[in-house]
Amino acid sequence: MALKKKRPQKNLAAGRPPILQRQPKSITRKSTKALINKHHLLEKRKKQALAKGDDAGVAAIDAEIQALGGLEAYQKASLQGQREDRGGDSSRVLMEWLQPCLTAHKEGSGQMLKMLEVGALSTQNACSQSGYFDITRIDLNSQGEGILQQDFMERPLPKDDTERFDIISLSLVLNFVPDPKGRGDMLKRTTEFLRAAGRYLEAPSLTTNFPSLFLVLPAPCVTNSRYLDEERLVGIMASLGYAKVESKTTQRLVYYLWRREGKGIARRFRKEEIRAGLTRNNFAVVLG
Repeated sequence: MALKKKRPQKNLAAGRPPILQRQPKSITRKSTKALINKHHLLEKRKKQALAKGDDAGVAAIDAEIQALGGLEAYQKASLQGQREDRGGDSSRVLMEWLQPCLTAHKEGSGQMLKMLEVGALSTQNACSQSGYFDITRIDLNSQGEGILQQDFMERPLPKDDTERFDIISLSLVLNFVPDPKGRGDMLKRTTEFLRAAGRYLEAPSLTTNFPSLFLVLPAPCVTNSRYLDEERLVGIMASLGYAKVESKTTQRLVYYLWRREGKGIARRFRKEEIRAGLTRNNFAVVLG
């Protein structure tokens, strides 16, 4: 009886079905946070060095920023926060709040509303795709963060109401301004770019939410700061003529919609400790 020939053994991998190519991993949340925080710290140190006229210090800090990957790396880390598994596009929260009044407005006059989006990371966010807004962007993709703040603060003031906006978006922008007074100045300046509340008398569906400021911050800026809590933030905004319409707090972010009601009553808000504790952060907003 003839012996059967043994078939040559195939390599185990050769018998496996083809495997889909793995997608490159995104930046981990921990790495993203570390990179953004480091970038913020370096920008703060750079501003201090510029104020002192320390050219050598500025050059050294610029070299550190470039070693981190520069603006491109910062943009990539920032955009990771808009992924679905990291909380997604912050403007989706805004659209949830505004949808009822925007729908009613569209069924009426249908005129698009003007939005100023400071620190725009994407032209594909919920507001951009909604069809309700004519959006002017101060774009992070073409501006460094320090320049971003300067661009807004030095932007010519509107000549009349036709150059003003119905809503301003400051989503994860204020927390990057390196000093408390600069943050207060930025909030104060937003009032110069918003239309007057009386403009909406012919569009009553808009009066509840417009003109307004959409403000998004990392949650610890409000929930774990030595110098700022929600009560103090409400007081600061009220002194600028803003009233809180909506708010939402998640583990990572705080979202606010503030309606502009008038000039407000100017008050001074200094950097004063309102919470003690070694684990608190130093985020603050100063006015006056």
